[in-house]
This record gives sequence, structure tokens and C-alpha cells, in this order.
Amino acid sequence: MSDKIRAQHLARKAMLYVRQSSAYQVSHNLESQKLQYAMQDRLHQLGWNEIEVIDEDLGRSAAGTQTRTGFERMVAEVCLGLVDQETVYSPRQSNDRLLLGLKGSLNEYELDLLRQRSLEARREKAKRGELIVAAPVGYCKTEDQRLEKDPDLRVQDAIRSVFRQFGAIGSVRQTLLWFLEHGLQLPACMPRGEIQWKRPSYGTVYRILTNPIYGGTYAYGKTECAIHYEAGEPRKRDRRKPRDQWLALIPNAHEGYVDWDEFERIQCAISGNLRLAGHAGAPKNGEALLAGRLRCRRCASKLTLHYTGNRHDALRYSCHRGWMDKGQPRCIAFGGTRADAAIAEAVLQVVQPAAIEAAIVAREEETLKQDEVLAALQRDLQAARYAAQRAQKQYDAADPENRLVADELERRWNHALLRVEELESRIEQQSRTSGQIPPTQPEEFADLATALESIWPQADARLKKRIVRTLIHEVVVDVDDATSEIVLVIHWKGGVHTEIRVPRRRRGENTTHTSREAIDAVRQLVRICPDLVIAGVLNRNDLRTGRGNFWTQERVTALRSHHQIPVYSSERRAAEGWMTLTEASAFIGVSPGTLRLAVERNKIPAEHPLPNGPWIFNRASLTGDAVTELVGRARARRGHPTIPTTQQGSLDLSTT
Repeated sequence: MSDKIRAQHLARKAMLYVRQSSAYQVSHNLESQKLQYAMQDRLHQLGWNEIEVIDEDLGRSAAGTQTRTGFERMVAEVCLGLVDQETVYSPRQSNDRLLLGLKGSLNEYELDLLRQRSLEARREKAKRGELIVAAPVGYCKTEDQRLEKDPDLRVQDAIRSVFRQFGAIGSVRQTLLWFLEHGLQLPACMPRGEIQWKRPSYGTVYRILTNPIYGGTYAYGKTECAIHYEAGEPRKRDRRKPRDQWLALIPNAHEGYVDWDEFERIQCAISGNLRLAGHAGAPKNGEALLAGRLRCRRCASKLTLHYTGNRHDALRYSCHRGWMDKGQPRCIAFGGTRADAAIAEAVLQVVQPAAIEAAIVAREEETLKQDEVLAALQRDLQAARYAAQRAQKQYDAADPENRLVADELERRWNHALLRVEELESRIEQQSRTSGQIPPTQPEEFADLATALESIWPQADARLKKRIVRTLIHEVVVDVDDATSEIVLVIHWKGGVHTEIRVPRRRRGENTTHTSREAIDAVRQLVRICPDLVIAGVLNRNDLRTGRGNFWTQERVTALRSHHQIPVYSSERRAAEGWMTLTEASAFIGVSPGTLRLAVERNKIPAEHPLPNGPWIFNRASLTGDAVTELVGRARARRGHPTIPTTQQGSLDLSTT
């Protein structure tokens, strides 16, 4: 016994603390574990009878933020110095305290040096692209530290389907919904490396689309560990670092599912779907065509979209950024229906020349989508049949008298058979759906270019937004208060700028109000013709009511009553001197063609409310010098009478 250990020490309880840093060490480094437990014999030799072994911290590292409850309990209860295999130390003696301090400092330095060398070697290996910790789903790690595609063709086709669908849809969530809609599964790596097919989640699709490994690029150091505190306890959280801070990024390091340029385009599309400053956000189901594409000309901020009305279907764009940030007056605000319609018309004019080609491509893509779903189901069926055959073999190999095992194997076999039956039914249904799509015939799209305007209103809102975002970079907008117009400057992707002016809706107007052109035409036509004739003139000029109906006598009457336009009166017409073109030409004694030609040359004043409507003259405007000169020239040019006189004889050419 050491002279440092006395009777009062032996009367106390001895505590033996056993710990290894990781679960791997607990499972494989058994010699260290046995050596630590053997310290009990050392304590018995020193004279202790009551020994408590604290081993609840096995597998917990001393580094980091893990809580070691065993160590905390030991520190709270220890009352004697430390004991190792070589020496007994008493903290009361200065020499022992010095030795313990030196040994602790040397051990700490040695561990820190080993850790630093190990991490530096790990970084250098990663910079060369030779450090592969784990292979993501769709890849296998070879013995020489390389990545190869998974030999399972079903896994490869599933990964490719994710990239193909995103390229066609352009949204991570919509890609996920496509897989869920068709009931397709995606592979996932389990902790032991086996592949398990699961119902996809948003995180699964997002990780596949954003992992550089699928672009054939080796990447390391994408995340860093950040420590934060919750309820006073330290917690670890991984945080993604910017790409310029990654430790290694080596393109073309292995075979990818897409090339690096395509992968970069996917990342730009995903970042563009974020609803942050400088991004338009992903296309959604709202009817607003210009959401995320409008920029205020006055303060250069993005306009905000609001849906108003009882059914939240009336869209309105506004810019309040200056007022929110600096207390300045609000910039602009306007209803978005007319602006969206003007942009849609401009887009259709650009798209129409390539409409036939685009329609053929769309038909072919739809056929490919249906074929892709069918191929995925057939691969699932092949895997399900293999699983059913394997379950049958396991059931046949089991002892039939051991019902505990046989019943479980029989249940697995039945479950596999039900899966096969389900997939066969879905394949049959999908085959019928694919067969309903006729082959592409270019002649059936011959009239598509002229039908785009009728197809556009019924098209899906997300599709229309994707078309607009493909063609237009942004639209700079302002409001011209002097002319009450919305000024839209379209910045096309090719660099061309186009300015469009849209009449702004005045106070009191709604989406079903009658156009100003029709109201002004009625106000002028009522001088010379009744409501029934006015209705026909409006219909000939393709003017409709606010609800898109044809004009009738009753609707013209209702319009006049609403806008306080007086009814047609022949007495007032005669008193005020209003005439048509025929009446005016007869009044001055010239032909209607001669008078119309003079009016078109701005020599005689007249009103023409609509292109396919009557001319309106006033008697007072037909008595000036210009009219007298016109009549004189017309009579001077008339060398022969247009109507035979009574003195002119007629030649009888009859043979009877």
C-alpha cells in the first residue's frame, strides 16, 4: 500500500471511470475497454472494498457539445486524488499537483497534435478529390476511392427522371407532386448502405437536384458545424457555406447524371424560385401574369401584388417601398388586369411564328412523359416480382411445423404478391392512357398560330407565367398622370426594349364597363340616327358591351340613360342641321364620293365616329368658301352630263 493512502481514504468509496470516444471504439477497440475495467483489480490491491464503476459515458466523445452525465457525477463525488497504473497521486502534495499538471498538458498537446495532423491530412486528400466519406444514392464507392454509378438500372432511371421532370416543370415542389401524382417511388440509402424505395419527400428531391455529385463534380466542405444554445445547453447545427468557401470543387471527376452546365442551370432556376430580393419566385396558381417581373421606374423596387375583391380575384400592383423604408410618398399603384392583357398580347405576337413547332414539341414531350411513367412502373413491377419470388423461396425453405416462422413468411409473401398485382393493374391503366395520345401530325397544327389568342385565356396560369419569364427579363412600369396611362417598358431577354401604354382604369370603372370608344360613338351617332341603327353600327365595328354581348336597341337605350345622352329626335336634327354624307352631298350639289374625298383631305369639316359607320355633317360647315370652291371645281370638270337629258335621242337596236 502507498503511504499516501491512509485508513480514512480506504473507508470511502472508490470510483472507476470508464469511457471510449465513439461507438466504433466500443465495438472494435475491446483491449482498451478491458484494460480500463481491469483497474478494479488495481483498486482491490490498494485496499479498497467498495468500488463503483461508472461506464455510462461509453461511446461519448469528450470533444464537442455532448453531455457526459457519468463524468459530471464522478466530479461531484470525488474526494481523493487520481490513481493510474503507475503512481498514486495526492492533490494535497505540491509535487503530485505539478506532475499531474505536466502529464495532463502533455497528453492534451499530444491529442491536439494528432488531431491537427489527421485533419490536415484529411483536407489535403479532399483537395485532391480522393476523400469520399459516403456515396449518395445512385452511386457506389469503389475500393480505390472513386465514385461509380449504381449498377441497378432501376436506381439510375429514377435519378434521371428527377432531373428530366425538373427540366420540364422548373420547380422542385412541382417535380415532387408529379412523382406523387403517378405514385412513383425514389431510392434512398439506409445507414448500412442498402437501397430502400420510399415515397418521395421534398427534401429527397431537393437533395438530388442540388448535390454537385450528380453533375459529375467532386465537392467537399459544403457545410460547417455551428454551435448554438437552447435552454442553456449547447447544440450543433450544420450550416451550408457559400460555394466560394468550399474546400474542394472539381468538375468532371466522375460520370454524372447530367453535365455540369445543365446542373448550373438547375441551380439558377432553383435560386430564382426563392421569394427573396432580386428573385421572382416560383410560378404559382395565381392569375397575375407579371408577379415578380414588375419594377418601379421611380424607385427601382419590385412591385407588390395584392388580390382584392369578394372572391380575391381582382389583382392590383403597388409600390410602397419608398414609403416603408424612408417615409416618402407612395410611388404607384394600379389594377393589373389591363397591364397583364397588354403583356399577354405582346407575348403572343412574339410566340405566334413558332407556335406550330412549339406545339409539336409539346405533343412529343407529353408522349415521352407518359412513356416515362410506364417505363418506371415496369421497372417497379420487375423488382416486385423478384421480391415475391424471393419471399416464396423463403417460405418454401421454412419448416411448416414452426408456425411462428411460417406465418410471418407467408404474410411477407402475400404482401409481395399484392404489390405485384397492384403494379400490373396500374401498368394496364397507364398503357390505355398512353394509347389515347395520337401520333404527331404537323398538318393538324396548321391553324394553331391564329388560335393562340383563343387558347391563351384557358391555359394554366403557371404555364403562362413560365412562357412570360422565358421571354421577358423584367418590365419597368410607371403611371403617367397627365394622360392617365400605365407605361410599361418590356425588357426582352434578347436585349430589345418595347414601350406599351395602357389606359388606366378611372375611378368608378370596373372590369365589365363599356369602352370609352363605344360611349363616344353613341354620343355622336345619336344626332343622326335612332338606337336601333346605332346598335347595328356598333356591331359592325366589333364593339361589344362591357360583358362582351352584342348591341341591341334596348342596350343602347340603357347606355344612353346611364350616361345621360339625349334620345334621337328628327326635329332637333333638323333644327341643329345635322346630316349624313348622302344628305350633305345633295345639299351642296356634288356627288357623295367628291364630298368624302374633300373631307378626307381636311378641306371640309366632318365627324366620323367609327370606321364602318356614317359620316356626320353640320349645315353650318357646308356654307363656307371651301364648299363653294369645291362645288365650282366639280361642275367645271363635268364635261358631259351624268344623266341623259330629254332632248337626247335613243337608238333603237331591236331587230323587230
